[in-house]
Amino acid sequence: MKPLTHQIAALVRQAIQKAQNAGELPQADIPAIDIKPPRKPEQGDYGASVALALSKGMSKPPLDIANIIAKHMTKPDFISAVEVAPPGFVNIRLDENWIRDMVNILITSGDTFGALDIGAGKRAQVEFLSANPTGPITIGRSRGAILGDGIARVLEATGYTVEREYYFNNAGVQMHNLGESLRIRYLKELGQDIEIPDMDKFYQGEYLIDYAKDLITEKGDSLKDADWEVFKEYAEKRMFGWIQETCTRIGIKHDVFFNENTLYDTGVVWEILDDLKARGHVYTSVVREGETDEVKAENAHLKPAQWFRSTTFGDEEDRVLVKSNGEATYTLPDIAYHINKINRGFDLLVNILGADHFTQAQVVRRGVVALGYDPELIHVVHVQMVSVVRDGKPFKGSTRRGLFDTLDELIDLTSADAIRYFLLQRSPDSHLKFDINVAVSQGNENPVYYIQYAHVRCAGILREADVRGVNIDGADLSLLGAEELTFLRKCLELPDIMQIASENLSPHTIAFYAMELANAFHPMYDRVRAFADGIDPDLQKSRLAFYSATKAMFKRVLDLLGMTSPERM
Repeated sequence: MKPLTHQIAALVRQAIQKAQNAGELPQADIPAIDIKPPRKPEQGDYGASVALALSKGMSKPPLDIANIIAKHMTKPDFISAVEVAPPGFVNIRLDENWIRDMVNILITSGDTFGALDIGAGKRAQVEFLSANPTGPITIGRSRGAILGDGIARVLEATGYTVEREYYFNNAGVQMHNLGESLRIRYLKELGQDIEIPDMDKFYQGEYLIDYAKDLITEKGDSLKDADWEVFKEYAEKRMFGWIQETCTRIGIKHDVFFNENTLYDTGVVWEILDDLKARGHVYTSVVREGETDEVKAENAHLKPAQWFRSTTFGDEEDRVLVKSNGEATYTLPDIAYHINKINRGFDLLVNILGADHFTQAQVVRRGVVALGYDPELIHVVHVQMVSVVRDGKPFKGSTRRGLFDTLDELIDLTSADAIRYFLLQRSPDSHLKFDINVAVSQGNENPVYYIQYAHVRCAGILREADVRGVNIDGADLSLLGAEELTFLRKCLELPDIMQIASENLSPHTIAFYAMELANAFHPMYDRVRAFADGIDPDLQKSRLAFYSATKAMFKRVLDLLGMTSPERM
């Protein structure tokens, strides 16, 4: 179903146009029509303040305009009344029998409830968790992973065909250091007296000791004279396998693994460089264009680099594409990669990057423009850092030094569900504190427990119904009361929430909504009983139908978040 706010806005706009055609309202541009609940619940379910905005242009009192709009409003089956309130609000009341019918809709289509066709016929790619395979996934890196998967789920639920991509580089200095680090560990395990030459340069994680022992088991001492590349290939394979296993544990599955090296193997990187040169956007120089003679003199002994004239496109300074030694910087292959993605025919490209990649993302965007491509396809979501707290104390880690809390360890300690919710519950542009103690608690202070417990309670009621031999066939939904209707009204907000989440790439709005839904449910559950002394059998049946719908609703929201829907706790 379409969001009710959009349906009502369309009806209000049609009413204004009808009134204009009838000569009851003067011709004037109709502004955007914002539909939201009135400040006072007794005034209805939804309200429009457009009459206030039209008053000046139409030279009429807003109350008069509102009355004319209400007069011309069409009332489909979901609207019971259109009312006017001073100083010029048009308020809508939903039909309560129509609301009650939501019970049957949720029961029969709960898995797709709230689905929209925003992206129907369109392809979207979400690229996330992109990193060199130099270490296991830490909680800091996992925020981008969960966010990327959350965005992909939202886009799928709103009609897009989605492809999840992991972009990594298995070359470069970091991978050289990883290979050399494993080589040293291997030699030490063979008993050689060898020291790590640079503690800040080489990786020291305990996993490398395990890999070294496994290599000895497989190869003996046959690799004692091998160079770093052999060890790099082994470490990469093992590490990437570990990353994929962790992704599986947390409910993430990538469709494509794109290796940066393919851009070099196919020569695309250098083709992009040549194209930029042909367009006049690259120059060769020791220093940036516009530098003073003094700076030029100071650097005259250096070899020239190749620069992207990104200031042409609004950058504060030009950027190096190829260093003086002939090696490309990260910028050149990044531009080539984004051109590759655009050429694959996606309608929407989403990149999940750390906040420290903001400048680089802007430079890449300018490179895309310089090559004549539309950068509007590319949407970058920057993720702020996560701070991990345990027993009230901050915990900091380093992949290189091996002092890290891996995502695997956190899954073991908490749960995949807890991690997914905690990392989705806030906007990615805000700092996030992950409190392990709260995540493992079995109480209402833990939002994961609180939301899932609502599903468990519904499941418990339905199990009891099975034991008693009570079913919902022929349930009279007209017996549902005000509290049930209030909760169903909350359920009706999901399509609006889905639209916001899809258009803004903000799955945290669904996480927030799930908590609101749980807050609406638990107090009601204590008062709306299906099994209690004196409950009329017909009322019991209608409430069982309601709890069947509610269970489906919580499962739907938990599915959207990539979380499980437990039957028991």
